[in-house]
Amino acid sequence: MAHAQASGFNNWVAGFRNRARAAGISDRTFQAAFADARYLPDSIERDRNQAEFVRPLADYMSTAVSDARVSNGRQLVRQYARLLARIEATYDVEPHIVTAVWGMESNYGQRRGSTPLISTLATLAYDGRRGQFFEDQLIAALRILQNGDVAPQNMTGSWAGAMGHTQFIPTSYEAYAVDFTGDGRRDIWADDPSDALASTAAYFRRFGWRKGQPWGVEVRLPNGFDYGQTGRTVTRSPAAWGQVGVLGVDGQVVPNYGEATLITPTGAGGPAFLVFRNYDVISRYNNAQAYIMGVGHLGDRIRGMGPLQTAFPANERRLRRAERRELQERLTNAGFSTQGVDGRIGPNTRAAIRAYQRSVGLPPDGHPSLSLLQRLR
Repeated sequence: MAHAQASGFNNWVAGFRNRARAAGISDRTFQAAFADARYLPDSIERDRNQAEFVRPLADYMSTAVSDARVSNGRQLVRQYARLLARIEATYDVEPHIVTAVWGMESNYGQRRGSTPLISTLATLAYDGRRGQFFEDQLIAALRILQNGDVAPQNMTGSWAGAMGHTQFIPTSYEAYAVDFTGDGRRDIWADDPSDALASTAAYFRRFGWRKGQPWGVEVRLPNGFDYGQTGRTVTRSPAAWGQVGVLGVDGQVVPNYGEATLITPTGAGGPAFLVFRNYDVISRYNNAQAYIMGVGHLGDRIRGMGPLQTAFPANERRLRRAERRELQERLTNAGFSTQGVDGRIGPNTRAAIRAYQRSVGLPPDGHPSLSLLQRLR
C-alpha cells in the first residue's frame, strides 16, 4: 500500500511539473525543490484526523497565557526592544501584540516546524481532500524558492505548510512578508526573528490595525442585563454601553477606543468583553475565537496588565459538530427553527437559541452550550 501511494505520488509530481511550468516555475527551481521530496503519509494522517477543538476555553487560555509564556514574552520584549521599536515606528503595531502572535504561533520560535515544506504540500495536494488549496500553496512555495528567499533544505514548517516564527502559509508570505533586515531575502525561518516579526506587523497594518486601541476590554454586566444585546450585531460606543450599565471591571466607563460590540464567549456567568476593530484584525490571522482571545490577552499580560477578573467556567467546552447538528435539530423540533441543520452556529441558530432561552426563562445569551443541549434532550 505504501509503495503504491509513493508510486502514485511520483506520477502526480510528474504531472504537476507541467502546471508548475505554466505558472512560471523554472525547471531549475523545480528540480532543486523536488530533489529530495517524498510522500509523507503522516501529513495525510494528520490532515484527515484533525481533532475538533472542544477543549474548555478555561484550559486553552491557561496554556495560551501561562505564567511561563507571559514571563518569556516580557523578557523577549526587553531583549528585542530596539527591533520592536523599529517595527512599531514602521508599521504602527505595538511590540506586545507582535510578540504575542510570536508566542502563540511558535512559542517564541521554539516550535517553527521541521517538516520539509515541499514534501508536505505536495503530499497534501496529491491526496486531493483539499487538493487545489494545497497545490496553490505549493506553487507559492516554489515561487518563494525561485525568488531566493530560502534554500529548499531550509524551507521547513508545520505538517500543514505554515512556516517560520509566526507561521505564515506560502500565499500569505508572498502577499505580506517583508525584508526588514535589508539583506535581499524575506527570511522568516532564520534564528533572527526580525523579518518574521516585521512581516506579522505588516500583515496587521494591511488589515487595519489601530495603534493604541485594545483588542478588547473585560467588562462587568449589571444585574438583569439583557443578553440579547450580546454578539457582533450590536455596536455602540463605550459611553453608550456605559449608559446600559456595561462598565469596565474598575467600575468606570470604558475609554472611547471606538465602536465596540459585547461578547460573552462562554455565555452568561462567564467573562464579558467589549471588543473593538483590532479584535477583527487578529481574526484575519486565525478566526477561532479562542485564538483571538489568546493573542489579545497574552499581549495584554506581556505589556504588564493583570489576569482576567472573571474566571472562565471550568468545564465549558465547544460543542462537537455532531452535537451542534443535534442542537439545531432539537431547537427546530421544539418550534425554534434554525433555518437548516449544518452544524454551523450562525445568526439564525443564535436567534433560535435566544428565542428558546427566553421561552424557558434563561438569560438569552445565544450561547450553544452543552447544558443547553442537555436541557433540550
